[in-house]
Parts: sequence; structure tokens; C-alpha cells
Amino acid sequence: MGGCSMASIPGDVPFLPFHLPDIGDEEILSVNETLRSGWLTTGPKVKQFEKDFARYTGSRNAVAVNSGTAALHLAMDAIGIKEGDQVIVPTMTFTATAEVVLYFKARPVLVDCEPDTLNIDPDQIERKITSKTRAIIPVHFAGHPCEMDRIMEIARRNNLKVVEDAAHALPARYRNMMVGTIGDITCFSFYATKTIATGEGGMATTDNPDWSKRMRVMSLHGISSDAWKRYSAEGSWYYEVISPGYKYNLTDVAAAIGIEQLKKCDRFWDARRRIAESYDKAFSDLPEIRTPVSRCYIEHPRHLYVIQLELERLTITRSQFIELLKEQGIGTSVHFIPLHIHPYYRDALGHKPADFPMASAAYERIVSLPIYPKMTETDVSQVIETVKNTVSKYRR
Repeated sequence: MGGCSMASIPGDVPFLPFHLPDIGDEEILSVNETLRSGWLTTGPKVKQFEKDFARYTGSRNAVAVNSGTAALHLAMDAIGIKEGDQVIVPTMTFTATAEVVLYFKARPVLVDCEPDTLNIDPDQIERKITSKTRAIIPVHFAGHPCEMDRIMEIARRNNLKVVEDAAHALPARYRNMMVGTIGDITCFSFYATKTIATGEGGMATTDNPDWSKRMRVMSLHGISSDAWKRYSAEGSWYYEVISPGYKYNLTDVAAAIGIEQLKKCDRFWDARRRIAESYDKAFSDLPEIRTPVSRCYIEHPRHLYVIQLELERLTITRSQFIELLKEQGIGTSVHFIPLHIHPYYRDALGHKPADFPMASAAYERIVSLPIYPKMTETDVSQVIETVKNTVSKYRR
């Protein structure tokens, strides 16, 4: 996905990829400066990126790591997840959300989604809490914030920690609160397809200094001090390993990209918002398509634009719809194949589709359309016309 480029498909139809990162001269110059500085791995650029990100989100602490998955893993460690614990996660998510729980030999407890936002259903959360439950990982699907008031109230009442999976949710606000400042720890991703991209990368934010310190130490082999300073004038050769940690540090090369991408975050957001508005307007009169919701008290970053096909009004399946768009030069994706459908989670946790009726039903209908700042007005019009023509041709 990070290597997407404009291409053609059989018949020389111009192909619009599902996503293209928006990398400009600023990022290239920043990386060049970093390469010339001699700092290739974790160093001053990472520290600057962390500082900038904390300021942007309003969090007291930000810890840069090499992926959103790494951020989630470190967060689980910081809050003390242990073997035999249970952590509530949505089934409508990418595998990373649940796999980090399994790293500790703990059990991810899957929860169904709301039918409109496809976010975790707070009512279902309460029903899944047991004496072994230690945490909740709400995932802000497509960037739309979960019902955090309800989730935080449930968590506090049951003495649970909340680690937000905000891989899609930069920048997002819930009731005027910035995502990154609501839960106990919030984890972001800077993968190539995310709202800002460093290729690979992630960030964990928290107001808890002890958790921040623990995540920072564990991100680089459990070394007790700023390991990168060992190779600077202010550093020392001496270090202590206080816990068996991980190799999750972000490089200065990646941070150099992130610093410049963060400066453009609001501009990128405006571009995606305009595309979403165009889609909303164009598809509003199509009963065959259900457009994504955006509740009045949230600010949606529009990371994904996920439509739901009203299949009973069409003579084709979701897979056929995707293939037809591809044949006409439009790249799409599906977010997500719910966890309970994957062989591992199905067998290990003993689930069947009927256990999660909302997610199972949505999965058959969802299609993610292209939405990213590098799209031109012509690109957006191409998507709209292709979708409308396809629906018109195959409606019942």
C-alpha cells in the first residue's frame, strides 16, 4: 500500500489507487537534512516530533515508536496486562488491536459494533465485563470517535483502563476533546495510508508520567536512560537494563518526515473533508448506498469513507461491486474483515458469525472508497460517476 502509484489496468484504463501518500519537498528536505546530520536512528528529530505531537494533541506526554501496533503493545505493558487477564476489543478492527493482548497470554474479548458508526457498542461492553477484565481498547473506526463518555464511565465504574486505538483518528475531536487526551493512553499510527504518514511509525500519548516513562524505556530494550544520548556529547557509555524490553524505537529519518507531515495535518484534513462532502452530496439520492454518519458532537478526520451497499436493492454482491469498480479504474478496499471471521480468532475464541450480528452483516456490505489529499477534482468526479453508473446498471 505504501508503494502505490498511478498505473493502468488491462485495456489501458487509467487506474486511481485506493490511497497515495502526500509527500512534498518539505519532507524530502527534512530527510536530506537528517541524513547529512549523521543521526539515522533515534535522536533529536524523534524528540522534536514527540514534542510537536504532544503540543498538537494537547497531551502531556508523547512517545514515538516504529508502528501503531508497537504503541498498543507498549500501552498494554504499561498498564500491567498479564497472563489470564481479559481485554475488551471490537471485532470490527484490524488484527493488531487484539494481537497485542495475545502477546501477554491474555484474552481479547470481542464486542459487536454499532450499525451506523461501526464503532464498538458501549451496551455490549458492559455485558462482556468479568472479574478478569482489566482494560478496554475502543477503536475509532474510520476516524469517527467512539462514545467515549459512556466508555470512560463504564471503565471507571469497573476499575478498568482505557487504551484508545486511534490509528484512524488524527485529528479527531469528541465533544470538543481532542482524541489523544481522553483515554488513559492513546495510540496513533503513521503507516503509509494514514492521515499523516512516515512510512512506518506510531505514537502513544498519555497524561500519566509513569506510563510514559515505562513505554519509553520498553521501546528500546528496557534501557533505563535515553539510550540515544550515549552517542552524543552529553551522553555516557554506561546504561542499565531494568526490564526485558523491545526494539520499537522510531528513527530520525522517519521522524523527519513526521515533523513536516504534522505541520500539514489540518490542511490534509480539510482536503479529505471536502472530498467526503462531495461524496455525501453525490450519493444522497441513491437508496442503494448508505453513506457514513458523522454525529453532531464529533469532528471527523475522514480517514476512510466507508459506504454500505444495500444489497437487497442490487443484483450484484459486494465483491462484484469492487471488481466492477476496479475494471473501471477505481481502487477500493474493505475495512475490516471482522476478527471473529478470521480462522485464528474464530477457532481460538470459539466464535461464529451469529455471535456478532451487526459486524457480520456490515462486513457483507462495506466498501472503502478513495479519500486522500492528492486526489484531484477530476479524481473525485471519476469515483462518483463510476459508483453511480455501476449502481444504476445493477439496481433491482
